[in-house]
Amino acid sequence: MARRQLTIDNDVAAELAGSGDSVLRELEERLDCDVYLRGNVITLDGPEETLAEGQGMVEELLGLIERGHDIEPDTVRSVEGARDAGVPPAEMLGDSVWRHRGTTIAPRTPNQKRYVDSIRDHTVTFGIGPAGTGKTFLAVAMAVAALESREVSRLILTRPAVEAGERLGFLPGDIQAKVDPYLRPLFDALYDMLDPDRVNEYFERGVIEVAPLAFMRGRTLNDSFVILDEAQNTSPEQMKMFLTRLGFGSKMVVTGDITQIDLPANQRSGLVVVGEILSAVDDITFVRFGGSDVVRHQLVQRIVAAYGEYGDRKRTRAADGGD
Repeated sequence: MARRQLTIDNDVAAELAGSGDSVLRELEERLDCDVYLRGNVITLDGPEETLAEGQGMVEELLGLIERGHDIEPDTVRSVEGARDAGVPPAEMLGDSVWRHRGTTIAPRTPNQKRYVDSIRDHTVTFGIGPAGTGKTFLAVAMAVAALESREVSRLILTRPAVEAGERLGFLPGDIQAKVDPYLRPLFDALYDMLDPDRVNEYFERGVIEVAPLAFMRGRTLNDSFVILDEAQNTSPEQMKMFLTRLGFGSKMVVTGDITQIDLPANQRSGLVVVGEILSAVDDITFVRFGGSDVVRHQLVQRIVAAYGEYGDRKRTRAADGGD
């Protein structure tokens, strides 16, 4: 066993420990060493090869505190992921996409950082991966930031209404009342980014539009930030229709999870096919998320991983001719 000690400023010691020493406990779990904070001295006890990593993690966290970041157990996971990927943690976590009512929205994994950089640098970005990886939330944050800074004049959010299907006709109300429940996650994201009065004003003026994908047909979307969510439920024809709506001065972001396709079994997903068609086209990028990018409850990561392993086993049995 070896020991390393770091003397830190008194005013950051409490922030480094976290509520109920939760940050220190997360450090212990991730580093496989004992972590103690006594006064303004932090002590690491463990194998020598672990202590160098531990000291680096602590120094990164201290740097974030000095830059004004709030530190919580999830921050430790983000710092570890960034260091493993060779991404400066301060650069990743300090990339403020949008601020609202004291809350800062920023990438929390290296893939999320790649995603927001891709949206900034390219006209069309595809974000593909499991639930909870921030695909839609970050895209809406980027869209709101572009709208508020007047980089675009409209924000258009759309989804294919696959689950509703022909049942739409049996639901009460007009067409907007019928599709509103299905589009609700997009509304929720908007209300997380902007005050309700401002969102409602934008809706009334037509600055923000949330509508089913079918409403995009025949349009050309200029000077707009356009997001297609749940794109795994588009047909190849719908995906082509959507992408060819792109107008001058616009950006498009397409998000989806190809493990949650609700189309009939004999119909290919437009999100799967588009990767085969457009992967080599300039100014179009594909960012693929995995279980390590899930930023919801840690149990969600384990659920995603379990479903992934189950799918792998099924494919292996099918390849071997089993049931």
